[in-house]
Amino acid sequence: MLTRRDLLKKVGAITAAVGVAAVSRSSMAALPEPVIQQSADTMDPLIPNTGRPYNPVVTLNGWTLPWRMNNGVKEFHLVAEPVVRELAPGMKAHLWGYNGQSPGPTIEVVEGDRVRIFVTNKLPEHTSVHWHGQRLPNGMDGVSGLNQRAIQPGKTFMYEFVARRPGTFMYHPHADEMVQMAMGMMGMWITHPKEAHPHISEVDRDFCFLLNAYDIEPGSATPKIMTMTDFNLWTWNSRVFPGIDPLVVRKNDKVRIRVGNLTMTNHPIHIHGHEFTVTGTDGGPVPASARWPEVTTDVAVGQMRQIELLADEEGDWAFHCHKSHHTMNAMGHDVPTLIGVDHSGLMQKINKLVPDYMVMGERGMADMTEMNMPLPANTLPMMSGDGPFGSVEMGGMFSIFKVRKDQAPGDYKDPGWYQHPAGTVAQEWTGEVPQVTLAQAQVQTDITEATVELKVKKPGAHHH
Repeated sequence: MLTRRDLLKKVGAITAAVGVAAVSRSSMAALPEPVIQQSADTMDPLIPNTGRPYNPVVTLNGWTLPWRMNNGVKEFHLVAEPVVRELAPGMKAHLWGYNGQSPGPTIEVVEGDRVRIFVTNKLPEHTSVHWHGQRLPNGMDGVSGLNQRAIQPGKTFMYEFVARRPGTFMYHPHADEMVQMAMGMMGMWITHPKEAHPHISEVDRDFCFLLNAYDIEPGSATPKIMTMTDFNLWTWNSRVFPGIDPLVVRKNDKVRIRVGNLTMTNHPIHIHGHEFTVTGTDGGPVPASARWPEVTTDVAVGQMRQIELLADEEGDWAFHCHKSHHTMNAMGHDVPTLIGVDHSGLMQKINKLVPDYMVMGERGMADMTEMNMPLPANTLPMMSGDGPFGSVEMGGMFSIFKVRKDQAPGDYKDPGWYQHPAGTVAQEWTGEVPQVTLAQAQVQTDITEATVELKVKKPGAHHH
């Protein structure tokens, strides 16, 4: 007579052979209880209380999915469902995600773990889950129609495989992918090394987040799924500044940051005040001999970059995508450039026809941070976020790397604004301004008096 352990081994072997298995309604009671999280706050790391130990990650504005151990198998339960996600205070979006969130919860395992993931579909259409970057049996790869039948609404499927290599990975649908990823269906997967690894360092703090983007028209709450390039909300874990939490560390902490990109374009991720090295990609850890110092690393579509740095400079340091239009919210793409155009009297005339019209852009876009311009409901201003010296004039993919010498180990609470030592803040100069030399004055006069005009002649043919 087969024991329960033998039976589970036999079922596991059959599952690996035939691919993803559907779970019947009668066996649903044996599934791990799905954990649902709706807070957009950054949750504390989930310290493992079963299975092999590891140093857990902190998901920016997210959380790690709990599991249960079942005869040596680490079991998770993902629920694909419509969710409401607060992008920042003042705006919520109607998205699709997992377990109450978009992105879904981070899954953390250890190299060599046998993992079983139950996926229940509560969406209005079929779905699947692709485990981006994993080495696994072909039938567990999650491409509907190719490797498995799609998970129909109301059905639960089971994926099972061994986490074969350490690194940072992602998960997302491979069914109606354009729609489902545009609606926010994605999550991160971390496989920790089972023992000391020559290319994986021990760190004090380990952060992770996904880059994603939406096109949500002002006044609405549901993304436009057909958008290919003109997104207006560039997000980290479906949050925009000032709704993105800071990355809080202790001075001299060794810090790892894992960034995955599931948007439609690349993102040069840049940090102020420090240098880092890229220590890992989707393909695994980077040998030390192949690393070099950077302050910006480009994360292309479908890629992951893992960076590490020593947080040895106290302060509140900007951390952001270096594409400037990715650090703005609710951007309009058809606004004409009106810098230098005299608006005198124009607003009064237009207001007779359009009472709420507001002229903007004569001196640049920074004026918008000072305007109490009426916005449609559920819409964020393009630039916002207050700092200790005024408006930060940012949005989108922007956060703050906060380094404090008195931050307790393991404490991720926001310590407030940095208190600068006396004499270390740039300020207005009230003394005598150095005089311009005669040579400089002559050059400036020549440029001022000369009429400079650019003449372009379009060639009619190619000549050598």
